[in-house]
Amino acid sequence: MGLFDESNHLKKLSSLGDPLEKLNSVIDWRMFEGALNKVFAKEQKGVGGRPPYSYLLMFKVLILQRLFNISDDQAEYQINDRESFMRFLGLSLGDRVPDAKTIWLFRDTLVKANVMEDLFKLFNLQLEQQGIISHKGTIVDATFVEAPRQRNTREENRQIKEGKTPEEWDRPENVSKIRQKDTDARWMTKNKERHFGYKDHVKVDADSKLITAYSVTDASIHDSQELIELIDEKDQVLYADSAYSGNPIADKLPKEIKNQIHEKGYCNRPISEEQKAENKRKSRIRARIEHVFGYMTGSLHGITVRSIGIARAKFNIGLTNLIYNLCRYEILNRVMPSAG
Repeated sequence: MGLFDESNHLKKLSSLGDPLEKLNSVIDWRMFEGALNKVFAKEQKGVGGRPPYSYLLMFKVLILQRLFNISDDQAEYQINDRESFMRFLGLSLGDRVPDAKTIWLFRDTLVKANVMEDLFKLFNLQLEQQGIISHKGTIVDATFVEAPRQRNTREENRQIKEGKTPEEWDRPENVSKIRQKDTDARWMTKNKERHFGYKDHVKVDADSKLITAYSVTDASIHDSQELIELIDEKDQVLYADSAYSGNPIADKLPKEIKNQIHEKGYCNRPISEEQKAENKRKSRIRARIEHVFGYMTGSLHGITVRSIGIARAKFNIGLTNLIYNLCRYEILNRVMPSAG
């Protein structure tokens, strides 16, 4: 394909509504460069020459992977195969494309640097500066993030919960087996459904439906345990379901925050009709956080991780939260052009 043909094909993609082009048109990706360069500064010491790919390009590869739920091998293939992917990355036909191993090594370096929350905050700083996040209403909730299920014995699970490594796994012949065992993920039962993995605890701005803060834990941690860590002095009104109710939580809330957490009934003290009506009113706002999880489940192909261990889970879940915000920002720019 010649340059003229490539140009015409890209114009055709644009006319069909290329979602990646829309994202590129509203996001100033340069905001992430400083944090990425800082991570790799130590890696480059003593090594001559420039890195083969820009760190920003590599970071956008990770974003592509999460948007389309593709592996490292598939990312290498799809970037070579799809012009929309190449345009998103700023590549042209004939340019070198990072291979699967390069992608893995880049992600692994970011995981070890524990940098994802910093990258998330960089974009949120821009949202704050643009006045898109109002803080007038804040919603907090958590969702399960399913991880690959482990086939452990009850005794192995008991030892893992105690922070021990099962004796069988410590044997030299089982080294490869240990690499495939997630000893950080936990089982949890909710509404008679069994879940294995982690939890994404998120705080959402009620007006914009943007995630303003998040915390990642294993699945066994109760939703309410992360609440106080998520809220701050900017939050004015707090909405949450009845899992967050009770005096222990209410007593820890800053006095400046208006408490709109759902009332909870008990066997010996059911909630009154008035409380039911109040819960229904609060639900009109609180339910907006379900739209966030719904978008992740549908448009981002599910709320899951395929990685092993909480360090990688924190990175991947944080990346999902960031990508949700990037996509939500693009939507807000279309429906409310003044948002940008």
